[in-house]
This record gives sequence, C-alpha cells and structure tokens, in this order.
Amino acid sequence: MNLSAFARVLALSGLAAVAIAQQPAAPTPPKPATAPPPALTSVNGTNASEANLAPDAVVLTIGNQSMTRAQFEVLLSALAENGRPAATPAQKRQVAEQYAELETMAQEARKRKLDDSPQVKQMMAIQGDSFLANSLAKRISDDTHFTDLDLRAYYDSNKGEFEEAQGSHILIRFKGSSVPLKANEKDLTPEEALAKAQDLRKKIMDGADFATLAKAESDDTGSAAKGGALGTFKHGQMVGPFDQAAFSLPVGEVSEPVKTQFGYHIIKITSRTSKTFDEAKPQIEKDLKPKMAKASMEQIKEHTAVTLNEAYFGPAGKEGPPPGPPVK
Repeated sequence: MNLSAFARVLALSGLAAVAIAQQPAAPTPPKPATAPPPALTSVNGTNASEANLAPDAVVLTIGNQSMTRAQFEVLLSALAENGRPAATPAQKRQVAEQYAELETMAQEARKRKLDDSPQVKQMMAIQGDSFLANSLAKRISDDTHFTDLDLRAYYDSNKGEFEEAQGSHILIRFKGSSVPLKANEKDLTPEEALAKAQDLRKKIMDGADFATLAKAESDDTGSAAKGGALGTFKHGQMVGPFDQAAFSLPVGEVSEPVKTQFGYHIIKITSRTSKTFDEAKPQIEKDLKPKMAKASMEQIKEHTAVTLNEAYFGPAGKEGPPPGPPVK
C-alpha cells in the first residue's frame, strides 16, 4: 500500500470506528453454500438488491469483525460530510476495500500484541483525540451563521482587504539584504544604495523610461525582466513600508526611495481600485465563516489552562523573522 493510499485509509479508521460504535454489532453470518447471484443495477446506478437488505444485514466481514449495512452507511454519511461522498456502487466498494485493507493490518498488529506497547497506545489515543477535535471544528463551522449586517460590519472594518494596486518598482539592494547580489556587482552600503536610488529617480523625473531603467538597474531580477512590473497586489500583501507607500502614493507618480529590509525601492503605481460592498460580498461570505469559527475555537482555548514545564521544554520562543520580500 503506497503512502497516499495509507493516508486515505488512516482517515477512514476514525470514521469507521464511529460508525461501529453508533450501531449495534451483528453476528458474522454463515458462509453461503453457493455463490450469490450477480447484483442487478438499476438506471440510477444503485444495486437493485440493495433496497432489500435489512439495516442489520452484514455487508462487510474482515477476519473476526463484521459491519452491518447501518454501520457502513453511517461511515458513508461521515465521509460525505468530510468532502468524500461515495454514492455509486463502485465508490462504496472502494471505501469498503480501503477500510478492509486497514483493518486487516490492524488485526494482524493486535495478534502480534503491538497494541500492548505503551508508545502505540499513546499514539492510538492521540489519533482518537485528533478525530474528535476535527469533529468539533466541523461542528463549530456548521453552526456558524451570519447576517448581511455582519457582512457589512466586516467590510467597513476591513476595507483594506478589498483594495488592490498595480504598479512597478526598482530595487537597489544594500549589504545585509536577503536579495542575492548580482554577478560582478558591488555590495553597496545603505548610504550608497540610497544615493543610487535617488539618482535613478532623478533620471526618471527628467524623462528617462522607468521600465528601461528597471531592466538595467533593479536588483529584483524577477520583476526587472518585466520592466519592474509587479502586476496586481492586495493591500497588506507587501512588507509594511512598501505597502504604505504603494497605497498612499498618487497614481502615476514616482515615489522617493522607500527603505525596507531588502533595499531601497522606487515605486510607481499605475492603478488602484477598491471593491464596493456588493463586489466584495461573495468573498466575505467565503472568508468570514472560517474566521468566525476560528475565533470560537480560540475562545475555547482561552478557557482551557495549559501549562508547560520549562525545565523540560525550555522557555517559550520569540517571534519569527519579519515578512518575506515585497514581491509576490
């Protein structure tokens, strides 16, 4: 069984456990003396004989474990809720075969007493809690609802998320920048980089072509090849000083050199737009539910005391490095 297949059946294990727990177990039926006749298929793809099966009829037997139709359909329902619907006979068979493969290995592991290992017991408990936590997250998401007033309030408080700009830049790096130094180029001090950026801006103001200078001088090789063009980017997508300049600079004007951790930028914005509430509403509806659900889960975390022994784990770490480069 390859890794991706194993991941799929591992996910099935928790769902199947719930299915079996929610329905009474049924005894394993005796083996038929003769092979059953082939199942008939109706126009809609459902086995014609399926409707005649009682809920407690065993539909899957793996070694010493049996699963009834009712238990298997609970499993199918759980899979559908988790984005893996299995409606056709072929899909149901695939689910059954995947779970059977997993359960076959699990039964052999029990025969070899692997489940007596403290490490295995711990991991089994963790996997059970993981499934339970994921079930809670889904329930919270399903129970999260909002009105048009909620959508409007979010829009009014987060208008920056719906602003976009289109523009170009020329980057002049200096010592310490994470932007690679080009071949045969001097590693400039911050003062030298600023002077060079100011000189380039003066040339542009005197009539030099922005794109031509960007191709020749910009240390952001990705955008330099396109004449410094960055395409369209959203408010908050770039590093702080760059973002602030890009969304305050008058359209069509060329900025003074803007310093970031990458170097000095000469920025030119060619357009800037802001979506209206009606234009932004579909995106808000899509984004707001997971954000509200996350807020609900954060409240749950805040009301649960968690203590880590620093003698064992060490002190809590500090914040990570600053955001990435200003280009997409």
